[in-house]
Amino acid sequence: MTRQRIVVTGIGLTSPHGDRPAAVFDALMQGRSAIALWNRDDVPPVAVARTPFTPERWFNKLQLAGVDRVSQMAVAAGEMARSDAQWPDGIDPERVGVYVGSGMGGAGALDDGYEAFRQNKRVPPLTVVASMANAPAAHLALRVGARGPVYTYSVACASAAVAIAEASEAITSGRVDVAIAGGAESVIVPGVVRAWQAMQALAVPDTEEPSSSCRPFDSTRSGLVLGDGAAMLVLESEQHAQARGVRAYAELSGYGVSCDASHMTKPERDGQVRALQQALARSALVPAQVGYCNAHGTATRVGDVVECDALRHVWGPDVARLRVSSTKSMHGHLLGAAGALEAVITVLALQRGQVPPTASCHDLDPQCDVPVVRGQGIEVPSLDAAISNSFAFGGTNVVLAFKRAHGALSTV
Repeated sequence: MTRQRIVVTGIGLTSPHGDRPAAVFDALMQGRSAIALWNRDDVPPVAVARTPFTPERWFNKLQLAGVDRVSQMAVAAGEMARSDAQWPDGIDPERVGVYVGSGMGGAGALDDGYEAFRQNKRVPPLTVVASMANAPAAHLALRVGARGPVYTYSVACASAAVAIAEASEAITSGRVDVAIAGGAESVIVPGVVRAWQAMQALAVPDTEEPSSSCRPFDSTRSGLVLGDGAAMLVLESEQHAQARGVRAYAELSGYGVSCDASHMTKPERDGQVRALQQALARSALVPAQVGYCNAHGTATRVGDVVECDALRHVWGPDVARLRVSSTKSMHGHLLGAAGALEAVITVLALQRGQVPPTASCHDLDPQCDVPVVRGQGIEVPSLDAAISNSFAFGGTNVVLAFKRAHGALSTV
């Protein structure tokens, strides 16, 4: 039996660089960082990449009651993806699924609730429904009227990538016709930031040039920078998209999922290798055919080296043909939403035949000796296949593989 091709027909995002995909990608190609210092009296100096988002475009005042920022951004990204996909009025709501990844759900609502408790004030009565992990998926389902499966995946930094992979399986198995899949995260709140600082995983902020605080693969890298936002993809089978007469950005050709099962925070090369190999096998690709890797690249001392080692192991001599970049250097690490935003960037790279850079990587670490694109983006007209890596605390590794859309469905 021939496996259905799964295509991306709509994208929507609320990101540190804005909510217009073309403009966001242009900014990344130019190496423009959205990272800045977050100054608060109750939090030591920290660099973050915060999304400029106002909910009034998507919610009225009454609707906003009990809706955390994470759910607000999820709804906005989902609505934009639905519009972009030319969502038909006649689609059966029972054949629509929603698959959303989020590492921490409504962190802001929970942080506010704890703060009210500490100050002996009234805890907001909708704290539970605002903070629950499945709130973003539930609000998105309510907005689009989805009556099929509505699932939430909380797999740390791999949450959104898992959600996208699971959505593709639901379409392939015939459980749904159309899926909205992606992730949302909003953790730039005092309690969460202080917890990350205590873990000593965050980058030392560059006070003179805050935008360069995140330096993946650079010999001077010092850790990750937290970001927030949401990104959603509309997925459907190629046959379904053709019947609707809509274009496709790219094909989601396969994915790989593995677990290190070795350590909660320290990555392992062999687990990443298995996920990479699975993604290639499911996509019927060999390493030489893949021209771009949007790396997990968090700018941690250990993580970047392990990921580069895994790429070298799987690609072998063909690694010289692989362009690698970590766009987290510009938009920060969106944790549970990272895989979705980076999937969107990977899809746009394929569509446009361009590869964005790793910003602020000036002195490449010899242990990260792979073809890292630095400075500004490059033109790669022959780009036909690309991957996006998401490697999580807890040891889960996810690789999404995409192919350029060809034929009548493609966009130019």
